Amino acid sequence: MHAVVVYESMWGNTREIAEAVAQGLGEGTPVIEVATAPALPDGLDLLVVGGPTHAFSMSRPSTREDAGQRGAGADSSAPGLREWLAGLPGDFAVPIATFDTRVRTVRHLPGSAAKAAKREVERHHHGTVVDAVSFYVHDVAGPLEDGELQRAREWGAGLAAAGIDGS
Repeated sequence: MHAVVVYESMWGNTREIAEAVAQGLGEGTPVIEVATAPALPDGLDLLVVGGPTHAFSMSRPSTREDAGQRGAGADSSAPGLREWLAGLPGDFAVPIATFDTRVRTVRHLPGSAAKAAKREVERHHHGTVVDAVSFYVHDVAGPLEDGELQRAREWGAGLAAAGIDGS
């Protein structure tokens, strides 16, 4: 399977999940930070995208700025997952899986970056969303909840085992 994982991360938790998902997908799966994501390669079988949940959705310039003011290590002025997904070519038809990181204490609130990314993909008729999953952190800056990295590896392995392809 030829897959790529593209992520946005403010505090590093989403990056850790992205790396674990890539491990599950298989050796050599690229993990690319969204601000530096190049054009996607031809022959891609699966695109996995993920980001932190900000204000019950994907980040926006204002929520990235707020994260920066709260001490996030990422460049809060860089474009995020929302902007990157909106810029995918109109004929992009690769299966997509989405994930997010969310604060544990708001687990049952309705919004999530994974769901928002799924809606964005569907709105622009890009590929088919094959799954959308949330991973949990203890607080805004983390750390990840116990077992979440293993769950991310297992999710990636499950995507690979499903034999998803672009045909």
